[in-house]
Amino acid sequence: MAWALRSAILGHVRVPVKGSNLLTPLWLTHRTTVRSMSSHDDHLEKTQVIDRILDIVKTFPKVDPIFFSVTPEVHFQKDLGLDSLDNVEIIMAIEEEFKLEIPDKEADKIDSCALAIEYVYNHPMAS
Repeated sequence: MAWALRSAILGHVRVPVKGSNLLTPLWLTHRTTVRSMSSHDDHLEKTQVIDRILDIVKTFPKVDPIFFSVTPEVHFQKDLGLDSLDNVEIIMAIEEEFKLEIPDKEADKIDSCALAIEYVYNHPMAS
């Protein structure tokens, strides 16, 4: 009974909105401000990202720093001889280190330290 009464009343109530036009989309009628979606203001410096990613790769079990020089330009498969499963493990270690989730489509593209560094550095939620 109460629900029917409420529906009947709300069906007839009209509230005028100043300056509104039903044909104009709402997002065009109001000015908005740009707001950063990051939960923190301290973005990582690129040198921090480079150091942490190189440490991940250097400590990976199949990478021997004595035989392989791990630099920001190193390619996981061509230079270090890692396979696709190793690549996945490195991406997972990067996700854990920087507390972020890399979508599968993006993770498939990351096959070198340089690409990993760029992705993490440009990610707004990396910490």
